[in-house]
Amino acid sequence: MSLFRLTVFLFLFLDTVLGKQKAAVVNGKTSLISFMSCIISDPQNALESWNTPGVHVCDWSGVRCNNASDMIIELDLSGRSLGGTISPALANISSLQILDLSGNFLVGHIPKELGYLVHLGELSLSGNFLEGHIPSEFGLLHNLYYLDLRNNHLEGEIPPSLFCNGTSLSYVDLSNNSLAGQIPLNNECIYKELRYLLLWSNKLIGQVPLALSNSTKLKWLDLGLNTLSGELPSKIVHNWPRLQFLYLSHNNFASHDGNTNLQPFFASLVNLSCLQELEVAGNYLGGKLPHNVGDLPSSLKELHLEKNLISGSIPPFIANLFNLTFLKLSDNLLNGSIPPSLSHMNRLERLYLSNNSLSGEIPSTVGAIQHLGLLDLSGNKLSGPIPDSFANLSQLRRLLLYDNQISGTIPPSLGKCVNLEILDLSHNKLSGLIPAEVAALNSLKLYLNLSNNNLHGYLPLELGKMDMVLAIDVSRNNLSGSIPPQLGSCTALEYLNLSGNSFEGHLPYSLGQLVYIRALDVSSNQLSGEIPESLKLSSALKELNFSFNKFSGNVSNNGAFSNLAIDSFLGNSGLCGPFKGMQRCHKKRSYRLVFLLIPVLLFGTPLICMFLRYSMVTMSKVTRRFSIVSSGNFGHVEEGTEELKYPRISYSQLREATGGFSSSSLLGSGRFGQVYKGVLQDNTRVAVKVLDTKAGEISSSFRRECQILKKIRHRNLIRIVTICCRPEFNALVFPLMPNGSLERHLYPSQRLNVVELVRICSDVAEGMSYLHHYSPLKVVHCDLKPSNILLDEDMTALVTDFGISRLLHSDENTSTSNSASFSSTHGLLCGSVGYIAPGMYVLRELRSTLFYTMVFIYFGLWNTFFN
Repeated sequence: MSLFRLTVFLFLFLDTVLGKQKAAVVNGKTSLISFMSCIISDPQNALESWNTPGVHVCDWSGVRCNNASDMIIELDLSGRSLGGTISPALANISSLQILDLSGNFLVGHIPKELGYLVHLGELSLSGNFLEGHIPSEFGLLHNLYYLDLRNNHLEGEIPPSLFCNGTSLSYVDLSNNSLAGQIPLNNECIYKELRYLLLWSNKLIGQVPLALSNSTKLKWLDLGLNTLSGELPSKIVHNWPRLQFLYLSHNNFASHDGNTNLQPFFASLVNLSCLQELEVAGNYLGGKLPHNVGDLPSSLKELHLEKNLISGSIPPFIANLFNLTFLKLSDNLLNGSIPPSLSHMNRLERLYLSNNSLSGEIPSTVGAIQHLGLLDLSGNKLSGPIPDSFANLSQLRRLLLYDNQISGTIPPSLGKCVNLEILDLSHNKLSGLIPAEVAALNSLKLYLNLSNNNLHGYLPLELGKMDMVLAIDVSRNNLSGSIPPQLGSCTALEYLNLSGNSFEGHLPYSLGQLVYIRALDVSSNQLSGEIPESLKLSSALKELNFSFNKFSGNVSNNGAFSNLAIDSFLGNSGLCGPFKGMQRCHKKRSYRLVFLLIPVLLFGTPLICMFLRYSMVTMSKVTRRFSIVSSGNFGHVEEGTEELKYPRISYSQLREATGGFSSSSLLGSGRFGQVYKGVLQDNTRVAVKVLDTKAGEISSSFRRECQILKKIRHRNLIRIVTICCRPEFNALVFPLMPNGSLERHLYPSQRLNVVELVRICSDVAEGMSYLHHYSPLKVVHCDLKPSNILLDEDMTALVTDFGISRLLHSDENTSTSNSASFSSTHGLLCGSVGYIAPGMYVLRELRSTLFYTMVFIYFGLWNTFFN
C-alpha cells in the first residue's frame, strides 16, 4: 500500500514539474512575443524566424534554451540594429541567465522588472539610447556577475544596493553616461569579487572611496573624465596587487602636501608588479617628477602624465622603465634639457615632450631609439641643429619639432626616414635650402610644414613625388624662383600654402588640376601673369588667396571664384573683374579698336619719331662740346679720387648666394663674362656679374665700370651693391631686376603697349641725358641696346652695362668733334652690331645711338634691321 502511495506521489510530482516547465516554455514564448511587439524597427530581419509558423521558440534567432527542459536561458540580440523599447514582459522569463541587447537603437527607460530575474548572471544593454535612472531593483540580482550599461544616456546616482547586494559582481561598466553623485561604496559591504570597474566619462564627484581597497582582485579601474577630487588614492592603490590598468585622468585630483609632492603616489605603485598602463593626465597635479618614477614596475608599458603642473627637470632615472612603449609628459612646466639616457628605453614607440620649457640641444642619442614611431618635441625652447642621427629612426612616422628655436639647416639625412608621414619643422630658425632628399619623401601621407623659418632658394622639383601628402605649408620663408609645375603631381593634396615668400613668374596651370585641393594661398609673393583658368574650374577649391602679388588680367566670379571676396585679390593692381572694390574690365570692341589704331599708326608714329629725332639732334649738339679721354689716360681720371669703398663680400659668399654659380642661376652671358642671380645672407636678391679673367680687356673694363657706377646716381641708371675683386676673380653685384631686360619683352613677340613703350623710352632718355650732361663723369655708353636696359618691379627702365663706356671731360675751348682727342683704342669697333654709333662706321663722329635704339624699341624691330 505504501509503495502504491509513493508511486502516486512521484507521478503527481513529475506531472507538476513537467507542467510547470511546459507552462514556463509557453510563458517564455509569450514574453518574447510581447518583447517583439515593442520593436518598431528591424532592418536586419533579426526577428523573422519569430514570425515563422512551426518554428519552435528555442530555434528562434537569438534564443537559447536548456537542452533538457527547453526553458529559455539566453536572449542575445546584440548588434541587430533593433529600434523600439524594452518590454517589461521579459521579466516573466524566470529562467533567463543571459540578456544581451547591446548595440541596438533601443530607447526609453530600463524596466525595473528586470531586477526580478533572480537567475540572471549577465546583463548587457550597452550602446543604446536608454535614459533615466539605473533601477535600484538591480540590487536584487544576487547572481549578477557581469553588468554593462555603457554608452547610453543614463542619469541620476548609482544605486548603493547595486554594489552592496550584488556581492557576485565581477565586471561593472557604467561608462559614458551622465551618472552623478559619489561612487556608492562603503565599508559595510564586501566587494571582494570586483575585478573590473569602469565609470569613466560621467559626472561623478567626491573622492575614491576607501572601501574600494577591499577589492583585492581588482585588475582594471577607470575613473577618468569625471570631476572626482581629493588626493591621489595612494592609501588604496597598494592593496591591488593584480592591478593592470589604472586610469585617473581628467579629474580634479591633487598630489600630496598641498599639491606639491608626487613621491607618495609613485611609491604606492612600486609593488604593483602587473601594472601595464598608468594614466593621471589632465589633473593639474603639482610638484616635481620624483626620482622614484624610475622604480615603477618593469611591466609598465604606458605612462601618461600630460596636462598637469609638473615642474622641474625630467629625471634621468625614468630611463629605467626600459619596457615603456608610450611616454607622454606634454603640457607641463618641465624645464632643463632632455636626458640623453632616454636612449636606454629602446622599446619606446611614442615620445611626447611638447609644450614645456625644455631647452638646450636635442640629444643625438634620441636617434638610437630604434622603434620610435612618433617624436613630439614641439612648443619648447630647444635650440641647436636637428641631429643627423635621426636618420637611424627607420620606424619614424611623425616628427614634430615646431615652435622651438632650432637653427642650422634641414639635414638631408632625414630623407632616410622612409616611413615618415608627418614632418613639421615650422616656427623655428632653420636656414638654408630645402633638401631634395627631404622633398622626395613620398611616404608623407598627412602633411609637410616648413613654414615660418629662414629657408631660401628654390622649391625643389622633388616635391612632386609626394603623391599621398594632404597638406604642404612652406609659407613665410625666403624662398624664391618659380613655383614648379611638378606640384600638380601631388594628387592627394588638399591644402597648399606658399604665401609670404619671393616666388615669381606665373602660377602653374597644373595646380588647378589637383582633384582634391581645397585651400590655396599664394599671397605676398612676386607672382605675375594671369590667374590660371584651371583654378576657376576646380570643383574642390573653397579657400583661395592671391593677394599682394603682380597678377593681371580679367577675373571672373564664377566657378571656384564665386564665393570669394575682394580680400583674396588685394594688392594686384593689374587685376580687373566684377568683385566689389576691384576695377572693372574694359569691354573689348574689335571694330572700335581697328578704327582707333588706324589714325594712331598714321599720325602718331611719325610724330613720335620726329620728336625723338629732334631730341637726339639737340643732345648730339651738346655732346660735341666734350672730348673723349683715351683709355691710356684713365688713370689720370682716377688720380685724386676717393678710393672705391663698398660693403665687403667674399667669393665664398657669392658662391653660396648663386648656388655655386650653377647653370640654373645663369641669367645670361656676354663678351666679358656671365651674369648670375642669387640671394645674399641678408635675403637681398641680386645679380652677380662675373668677369672672365681670360679676357684681355678685363682689367680696364672692370675698373672703368666700377669708377662709373661709383660716381653716378640716377633713378634710371643701375646702381652697384658691392664688388668682389681678387687676382683671379672679379665680380660686380647689382640689385636683381624682377622683370629682366627689355629684350625679353620685345623679342620674339612684343608684349608691351604703346604707353609702356613711350614711358620706357622716356626713362632711357632721362638716364642718358644725365650721363651726357649732369653726371660728375661725362659718359658715352657705346653699347645701348634692349638687353642693356633692365626693368624693375614697376616697369621702370634702368640702363646698365658700362663696361665699354667712354669717359668724357668738359673742354670749354672745344666746340666741334673735329678737335676731339681720340684714344688709342678708338679705332676699334666698340659695342654690339646694330647698335654701334654710326660714326664708328664712317665719319668717326660722336653720334648717339639712342635715337636708333628707341626706334627699334617702339617698332619691335631686330637690331640689325638697317644693317
